[in-house]
Amino acid sequence: QVQLVEFGGGLVQPGGSLRLSCAASGFTLGYYAMSWFRQAPGKEREGVSCINTRDGSTDYADSVKGRFTISRDNAKNTVYLQMNSLKPEDTAVYYCAVHRGSYCSGFDPYEYHYWGQGTQVTVSS
Repeated sequence: QVQLVEFGGGLVQPGGSLRLSCAASGFTLGYYAMSWFRQAPGKEREGVSCINTRDGSTDYADSVKGRFTISRDNAKNTVYLQMNSLKPEDTAVYYCAVHRGSYCSGFDPYEYHYWGQGTQVTVSS
């Protein structure tokens, strides 16, 4: 049974940092591209970052470039999102997702077939 569990969310002040983790079970994470999405209240889900499995290349939404870093540890079946210089507009529920293939291009939600339950990130003073 495929399962994705995110953790590491919480309340942080503007300018602070958080590291999200997504632990996968029931499949070999190393075969698939992985992404992080987020959804703020009243807004559509948006792609944040993606990491490919072939060459480890990454992609980021413009809003988080230079502040967020995605990484993966295939041996631990885990993907991470390091978030620095957090802003109030980063407040959202963050989800990890498994791409249907090994390479992600863009953040079309229909290209992802497994999703975690989400973890809340709140940036506020």
